[in-house]
Formats: sequence, structure tokens, C-alpha cells
Amino acid sequence: MTAPSGHALVRRERRNGVSLITLDRPSRGNALVPDLLAHLHAALDQSARDGGPLVLTGSGKAFSTGGDIAGFLEHAASPGALRDYAASLVGALNRVILTLRRHPGTVIAAVNGPVTGGSLGLALAADRVLMSDAAFVQPYYALMGFAPDGGWTALLPHRIGAARASGWIASDTRQHADDLLRIGFADRVCAPEALLSAALSETQDAVPLDPAIILGTRRLTGQDAESLAPALEAERQAFLAHIVRPETLDRMRAFTAPKPEAKKCAS
Repeated sequence: MTAPSGHALVRRERRNGVSLITLDRPSRGNALVPDLLAHLHAALDQSARDGGPLVLTGSGKAFSTGGDIAGFLEHAASPGALRDYAASLVGALNRVILTLRRHPGTVIAAVNGPVTGGSLGLALAADRVLMSDAAFVQPYYALMGFAPDGGWTALLPHRIGAARASGWIASDTRQHADDLLRIGFADRVCAPEALLSAALSETQDAVPLDPAIILGTRRLTGQDAESLAPALEAERQAFLAHIVRPETLDRMRAFTAPKPEAKKCAS
């Protein structure tokens, strides 16, 4: 799936030494497709050259709803085509996550709404996570038949513990912002209208911080790009093994099928 001609799927601006990057595909919940990830990677590269803190958020009601299922189904005519598309998409997501971990400054995810599937990696790659109190996170892996990607096994256990991360994926439960604050995933929960200003305020405080210390701390805690790359690649390989299974295709088709309208009672 490609962007409409002339439409960038990511917006980037500078505010007082801070890069603000906004995913801008609201009509599809900022779901991940190759064009969006390419635009995001380019925005991150420019932000790294500019230096300083970075805020990543989404436009519309969602932060990002994971890989676009319609995009997978568009390439499902043959297992090879589907596997190639998935390899490219998950590979591009992994490159974005690693680029965020290399950013020479504090990275804050301002999670403005729902997050599902691999898009969680965009928040997991941040140094701090601020969430709207209207936001939630749900894996959808066990429901869809996908293997976890986007750092659900490579990054999430470092934040909330391996047993809790594994149980969350296995149960496919929806965790709301207050729950995520309690278990240590989120650092702060804000009212929706206050989220972006809170994130920008935090980054203003981070402008004078030494990037060498930020990058070094990620390395010493095993959360730098070089340490994470093999685990993210292992996720990608597992994803490719599962995406071509007939039962996974059936689950994707069922998920996107029109739902029957509820019958109305006669008055």
C-alpha cells in the first residue's frame, strides 16, 4: 500500500531544539505500511543530524495500530509474495527501532491513543513513555496467528519482566494506560489535551543533557541498537515462519471481513 501522491505519512518539525515527529495516517489508525516506515526513517535520520531530544506521537485517535492487515492480504496471492512483503515490512520496522535507540538525545513517546501489534516497538524504543489516559495497548498476536515482533520479546521484558510480557502476549489482553503505569511500562499518564505539552516540556528539560551519557547508558544496560539487533532479527524470522501459514491467512481474512449488522428489535 502506498501513500497518495504528494502526501507524506510522517510530519516532522523543530521546536526550540526538539524534533517533533508525528505519524500521519489517521484514516488507517497510523497502521504500518512500507511508505510510512520509509518516511519515518527519513525523519529520524534528519532528527539525528539536528541532534537534541525527540518526541514521537500520532495524529488522530490512534498512536499506531500495527501492521496494516490489508497490506498483508494484498500480497497473499502466493506464500512467496506474502513472505517477501512481511520480510520488508518487519525489517523496516526493526531499522526504525534501532535508529531510535541510536538517537543522540532523549527520546519520548507521546502515546496519544491505541497501540496494537508491532507498533508498540515505536514506544518501547523510547527512553520515556507518556500516555494519554484514553490510550491502551493490545498484542493481537495470539488472535491473528502472528509471531510477536516490534520488540515484544526483545524489549518489553526489560521494562516489565519476562513472565509478565509472556503472559500478556499469551492472553492477548488489553492493557489501559493506568494499568501500564502500574506495571512499569508507562512513565506518566496525562489527559489527552495535556499529553503533547507534557512531552515537549520534558524534552525542553532534556535539551542540555549530554548525548554521550544517554547513548552510553543504553549500551551499559544492553538496550543499545547493537545489543538489540540480533533479538529483533530473531523476531523477524519467527514472524516470517508464521505469516504464511494457512491458519494465519484464515485469521487475517476473518478479521477484515465485514461484520454482520446487529438485528434491530421492532418497536
